[in-house]
Amino acid sequence: MILAFFNWEVIISTTQLLTTDGIPLKQSLKKAERKNKIRAFFLVFPLLLFIFVTFVMPIGDMLLRSVDDAQINTVFPKTFEEYNKWDREKDKLPPEEVYRTLFEELATGEKIQIGRALTRMNYSKSGWKSLIKKTSREIKKMTRKGMVPESYKETLIEINKDWGDPTFWYSMAQMVNKQTPIYYWNAIDRTYDQNQNVIMQDEKRRIYVQTWLKTLKVSVYVTFFCLILGFPVAHLLANLPLRYSNLLMIFVLLPFWTSLLVRTTAWIVMLQQKGVINGVLVWLGILSDDGRLQMVYNETGTLIAMTQILLPFMILPLYSVMKVIPKSHMRAAQNLGAKPAMAFWRVYLPQTIPGMSAGGLLVFVLAIGYFITPELVGGKDGKLIGSWIAFHLKTTLNWGLCAALGAILLAVMLVFYWLYNKIVGIDNIKLG
Repeated sequence: MILAFFNWEVIISTTQLLTTDGIPLKQSLKKAERKNKIRAFFLVFPLLLFIFVTFVMPIGDMLLRSVDDAQINTVFPKTFEEYNKWDREKDKLPPEEVYRTLFEELATGEKIQIGRALTRMNYSKSGWKSLIKKTSREIKKMTRKGMVPESYKETLIEINKDWGDPTFWYSMAQMVNKQTPIYYWNAIDRTYDQNQNVIMQDEKRRIYVQTWLKTLKVSVYVTFFCLILGFPVAHLLANLPLRYSNLLMIFVLLPFWTSLLVRTTAWIVMLQQKGVINGVLVWLGILSDDGRLQMVYNETGTLIAMTQILLPFMILPLYSVMKVIPKSHMRAAQNLGAKPAMAFWRVYLPQTIPGMSAGGLLVFVLAIGYFITPELVGGKDGKLIGSWIAFHLKTTLNWGLCAALGAILLAVMLVFYWLYNKIVGIDNIKLG
C-alpha cells in the first residue's frame, strides 16, 4: 500500500497537463499571455508615438541645439583647420594661411550659408556681420577682376582694419568645435576670454542670473499666494450645500471660459495709475490723486495677474481632496477634547496635504515657464525667463541660447521634482 502511494506520487509529478490540442498547458498559457501583451502594445502604440513625436523629440532636439555648433564648421572648414594650428602665445595675429583660406572661402562660398554663419559669429563678438559683409563684397570685386593678392593678410587688413584686431580672432575660438558649451555659459552671464577661460560677462550684459532669480522668486510667491487664497475657497466648495457649491464652482471655472489675453488685458486696465483700483482708492480717500500706486508694468503687476490666473489650478486639486475627507473626523477630534483650531491643525490639515502638493506643484510648474502675462503686465521690471527665450527665438534668432535657457529651465524643474519627492513624496500627490 505504501508502495502504491509512492507510485501514484511519481505519476502525478511527472505527468504534464495538456490542452485539448495536446500542447502543454504551461506553454499554451505563455503563448496566450504573449498575444495579450502584443495586443495591448498595439493599442497603446499610437499614444506612445504621439508622446514621442510631440514631447520626446522636441526636448531631444532642444538639448542637441544647445550644444550644436556644426553649421559654421561647414561654412569655413579650411579656415578653422588652419586656425587650430595657430600658436596664440607666439603670434598676436594668425599666420598667412588662415587669411588665405578665409579669403578663398569667402570668394567661393554661397551667400545664404555665409549669411547664416554671420549670425552665429555675431553671437561671439558684435561686429562680425558687418566685417564679413564688407570684406566679402570687396573680395567678389577682386575675384571678378582676376586679382590675386600677394599677401592675403595685408589685403584683408587693408580692406578693413578690424582684421588686424586680435579680439576678433580670439572670439573665433568659440566656434571651432562642433559641440560647444558657450550657450550654457552665456545663459548664466559667462563667456570666454582670449585664452578660452570662463569669465563673467561685461556688467551691462549680465541679465540672465538676475532673471533666473526673479523667475524663481515670482514662481514661489505665486504658488504661496494661490495656496493662501485657494485653501478657504476649496474648503467652502467641499462643505457648502450642493446648490451653493455648484454656483461657487461656476465662478471658479469661469476664467477657463475667458481668453487668457482678455484676462491679462483686463488686469492692465484695472492696475494702471488711472485704472479702476487706483480710482476706487482715491474715491475712498485712502490715496491722494497725486499718490496713485504704480501696480502695472512691474513685478507687482506680474504677481497679482499671475496669482488670479493660476488660482483655479490650486483650488481644483484641493477641492477634490477635501471633498472625500469625512466630516466626522473633525467632530470626533472635538469630542475627544481638541479645540476647533487644534482639531483643524492636527486632524484636517494633514489630510489635505495631497491636494496642496498637487496644486502647489502644478502652479509652480506653470508659473516658472509663464510668458504672456509677465510680458504684457510685467513690463521691463516684471520680465521672466520665458520672455528672454521668446525674444531670442523671434528677434535675435539665437536658437542655441534659446535651447540652453530651455534646457536649464528643464533641469531646474527636475531638481525641484527630485527635492519634492525626497521631502514630500511623489506618491502623496492626488487629484482626487
